[in-house]
Amino acid sequence: MDDCVTENSTSATTGIGPSGVDGFWIETTHHKNWLMADAVRQLNFFRNSYNSEGGFHQLDSYGHRREGVAQELFATTRLIHSFAIGKLFGIDGCDAMIDHGMQFLRDHHHDPIHGGYVWSLKAGKIHDDRKLAYGHAFVLLAAASAKQAGHPDADAVMNDIEQVLQDRFWEDEHGLFSDEANRDWTPFSSYRGFNANMHSTEALLAAYEATGKQTFLQKAGQILEYFVYGVAAQNNHRIPEHYFSDWSIDSAYAGNPMFRPAGTTPGHSFEFARLLLQHWDLTGRSDDRAPLQARRLVERALSDAWNVESGGLFYTMKLDGTPDNKSRYWWPVTEAIGALATLIKLERNPKDEEWYRCLWQFADDHFIDHENGGWHPEIDDLGGHTDEQFKGKPDIYHSLQAALFSTSPSISRFHDPLGKNAFS
Repeated sequence: MDDCVTENSTSATTGIGPSGVDGFWIETTHHKNWLMADAVRQLNFFRNSYNSEGGFHQLDSYGHRREGVAQELFATTRLIHSFAIGKLFGIDGCDAMIDHGMQFLRDHHHDPIHGGYVWSLKAGKIHDDRKLAYGHAFVLLAAASAKQAGHPDADAVMNDIEQVLQDRFWEDEHGLFSDEANRDWTPFSSYRGFNANMHSTEALLAAYEATGKQTFLQKAGQILEYFVYGVAAQNNHRIPEHYFSDWSIDSAYAGNPMFRPAGTTPGHSFEFARLLLQHWDLTGRSDDRAPLQARRLVERALSDAWNVESGGLFYTMKLDGTPDNKSRYWWPVTEAIGALATLIKLERNPKDEEWYRCLWQFADDHFIDHENGGWHPEIDDLGGHTDEQFKGKPDIYHSLQAALFSTSPSISRFHDPLGKNAFS
């Protein structure tokens, strides 16, 4: 694994954490205060997305609404989840955004005719009526987080989405989720994908934390088993993104460049490593394989994707580990931060700390918008902000979790470091 090097790596650390080579930032009040301040700035920026006519606006770089943009299911649900975890971490003023999002989810995204949740709306009317497992996973995540935050509609949404995921997407013969259907649930492709299953794992773990239902934990474990100990172990700790209906790897697939890029996505390896450890913690830490396998995923992704010349992480790699899409986005950096914070919580490894500090420094230098709030989503070859793929500031979910989860000493039930069961 290469060293984390940036153009500022030899300079003294700024306000992110205490300077010096000893110790671990996640143990310091200085760093925790900085993380919470960044989380508050992020949430304050995204309060501007509130649409008085229903749902949420997409925002430009300055926090102004972007007119005429369809509201997609993942954007609605991620905002619900983000403000719910903000509330759970003690940040004030989150209830109105949670309530607003839950109402729009229930009254507009939900399909009263065929069930499930449509992908996007424009001016309150259906714009794209497909049913995608990726979006439905975020419905479960939003409902689970809203439940923990005490929202009165959360149980009804959770009961509904649990049944939809089971009836329409879960494949018992594989122990995995299928990917997509038409509005009436007729199939339109045989595509299968890792991304929908990874985010389903995230949602299932959150749902277990909110309810204590073992079925959520069991399904998450099946998905993790397949991809970590099967696919990744057979592919030098890389996880291909795309599959045929029998779950054999489709190495030639190249779809939507944001949601379905070709090859393998290191940012997803960071996320999945963190989820593997969250599941391990929730199941009593009985599987001795998990810490080592999580580390292997993280170290492989860092080794493959880190841009040794100018910092940041390449977006996608070919299956042999060579760079494919060299774009540098904010979210893989945030997910690497989350994975490294989790590893540090388990064992105080100085090398992990070097990467953790360097990644935060890179984010502070290139992605965090200190003037307007929020995070810039991508940078060009020279490190300047660009909008080749992402317009404005489309999302808060990745960067908010990087800040909030790093403040917690836990690797599961992040907002409840004493480990109390929300469902007891």
